[in-house]
Amino acid sequence: MSSEPLHSSVRWNDLTHPILAGLISVIVNYGGTFILVFQAAKVAGLSPELTASWVWSISIGVGVTGIILSWMSREPIITAWSTPAAAFLVTALVATPYAEAVGAYLISAAAFVALGLSGWFERVIRLIPPGVAAGLLAGILLQFGTRAFGGMSIDPLLAGLLILAYVVFKRFSARYAVVGILVLGLAFLLIQERVDLSGLQLKLATPVFTMPAFSLNALLSVALPLFLITLTGQYMPGMLVLRNDGFKSSANPIVTITGLGSLLMASFGSHAFNIAAITAAIATGREAHEDPSKRWIAGIAAGVCYILVGLFGVTLAAVFMAFPATFITTLAGLALLGTIGGSLATALADVKTREASLITFLASAANITVQGIGGAFWGLVIGLIAHAVLNGGLPQKAATSAKITTTLNKGTS
Repeated sequence: MSSEPLHSSVRWNDLTHPILAGLISVIVNYGGTFILVFQAAKVAGLSPELTASWVWSISIGVGVTGIILSWMSREPIITAWSTPAAAFLVTALVATPYAEAVGAYLISAAAFVALGLSGWFERVIRLIPPGVAAGLLAGILLQFGTRAFGGMSIDPLLAGLLILAYVVFKRFSARYAVVGILVLGLAFLLIQERVDLSGLQLKLATPVFTMPAFSLNALLSVALPLFLITLTGQYMPGMLVLRNDGFKSSANPIVTITGLGSLLMASFGSHAFNIAAITAAIATGREAHEDPSKRWIAGIAAGVCYILVGLFGVTLAAVFMAFPATFITTLAGLALLGTIGGSLATALADVKTREASLITFLASAANITVQGIGGAFWGLVIGLIAHAVLNGGLPQKAATSAKITTTLNKGTS
């Protein structure tokens, strides 16, 4: 974790953009993928109280760990629940008793703590060539970029308004483009009465403790897949998001602290939380702040928003989920345009590694899923193989680290 002092003092006018970047990342997370948690809870036959406890535990856990990590590192470390793991649990909880699932959550979380303390994951991250890392990130984010414009087929008025507004804001005030479309979009939805807040009642959530049970079946069918899916689908791309935008925090404390948080919250329903990948990119780029040393505020802001949602359990989460899907996908895609463009530029900058980086980009964009493991992992594997074959092997650790630092410093200058 970085121990460097804050490069410059934070003024009031430094707060607007990172705070809104943090808020957008939270809206996209709840509005885009949180439905999977409710689907998994329904499959498991959980009561409303246990479901609310699940929402409480992951929201509070994500918020607290994000605040701690962002404050300690002075970098925008956004944490989130494991989305691919939630999708996996929609099917896994059908045949697994809930108490045994909680036991599996504990085992998976303990494994992440051990991984973070071992230092192994950071060493692997440092061996990934910068072109491959950038190609992987661009490929992962591509679907979000295309969905921003795909919304024109579903809700042409809303999507068209946001896209046009984004281009206009970029022309006259690029710094306020994402802020502008967020405010404009929310105003448009309220005017059209497409977000109903009349039934909103703020009711504090009550955590419910579940005594864990352990079985070999849950270990093999829940804990092991949960660990692998979260590692390859969340931690790997999440760390590459940070590296892509020039941040150098070690993966070790991030994995350790999020693992400890998951361990503490597992008995209240939390399946896993980790460093964010897609929504983190909203807070790590130029749109969050021109000065990278101010972007850590976005991590604090996101953490506070998560805690507020967690305190009120299902209530506030349901509000974000009430936003039209087109609004969420278009907002996310436009907010990530800068990151997608920067990643592609980095991936294709070096002629010697361009083809391997392009292969990584296309393989990641294809979103291959084999044995329950998603596109981020397979895109990385294919990219590393291509790089090794085309360039006679992977670069040495020291050379790679230096090259990453040089490339990223250029990208953030």
